[in-house]
Amino acid sequence: MHLARFPRVRLFPTPTPLEKLENLSRHLGGPEIWIKRDDCTVVATGGNKVRKLEWLIGEARAQGADHIVTQGAVQSNHVRQTAAVAARFGMKCTALLEHRIETNDRDYLASGNIFLDRLFGCEIEYRAGGMDMNAEAEKKGEELRAAGAKAYVIPGGGSNRVGALGYVSCAQELVQQADEMGLVIDRLVTATGSAGTHAGLVVGLEGVNSHIPVLGIGVRLPKDRQEANVFRLAEATAEYVGLTGGIRREAVVANCDYVGEGYGIPTPGMIEAVQTLARLEGILLDPVYSGKAMAGMIDLIRKGEIGASETVVFLHTGGAVGLFGYNGTFDAAG
Repeated sequence: MHLARFPRVRLFPTPTPLEKLENLSRHLGGPEIWIKRDDCTVVATGGNKVRKLEWLIGEARAQGADHIVTQGAVQSNHVRQTAAVAARFGMKCTALLEHRIETNDRDYLASGNIFLDRLFGCEIEYRAGGMDMNAEAEKKGEELRAAGAKAYVIPGGGSNRVGALGYVSCAQELVQQADEMGLVIDRLVTATGSAGTHAGLVVGLEGVNSHIPVLGIGVRLPKDRQEANVFRLAEATAEYVGLTGGIRREAVVANCDYVGEGYGIPTPGMIEAVQTLARLEGILLDPVYSGKAMAGMIDLIRKGEIGASETVVFLHTGGAVGLFGYNGTFDAAG
């Protein structure tokens, strides 16, 4: 897969660190756990969306865009990173924020990611929960074009075939790191939500014939819908990059048992996972994505579904800024 054929901007130094979690591995009695630090992608405190934005903003610039439109939940990591990158390239940014969680908590509504959105100069509009937010973003893009702007619309999470290139590239990067270190990876675990990260990893790992399975820990949808979304995007991405033979359906696996009451709603497992990583490894997870993914991985290890003899890599998608929107949750937990 020759990714240099696609327009791209460079936003951060690669590769991101691949580190062994000695203390967590010992705490759980195995497996050997490593972490791919995509919280270290630098821009606006980092996170997985920066990789996607290298390709999305690359295409936007190639099309002459001067205004970026995107969408997400109120505490969207994606919106924060998109607003920062747009500012870097002198583009305006408009974000539609969905009230996906019913809350009057001031920390959630005014702190964390949304504070940074405003600091980066992002224009914010709100939408009620349950709306088709990608359709709303397209509608906003049309309004801006009618007013003379050259608007480029990025879907939620940057999750389309262009954004997924960021994680095709990441998969290639991870395999190269592992090869140089002599590290044999038995399993890759990450959060799966808007599908772009998960789909890109599957395409990238399948494309280099790595034999590394990806387990996505769901943060929003039930298993059947999540896997269908990821597989659909993986197929589109594989076709886009010219991967011969496409993607095997069995390569897309999601475990959605750790969502709890819904997207962005704290769970006891998430709280434990965030506290455990902070106190054992000095690493900050986020309460919506990486916290629930780590909670799922820890529980699967305790149940023996991830074996003690395995070597597992956890892909950290970033988002620690979101912790500031959940002060009350962690205050109550102690």
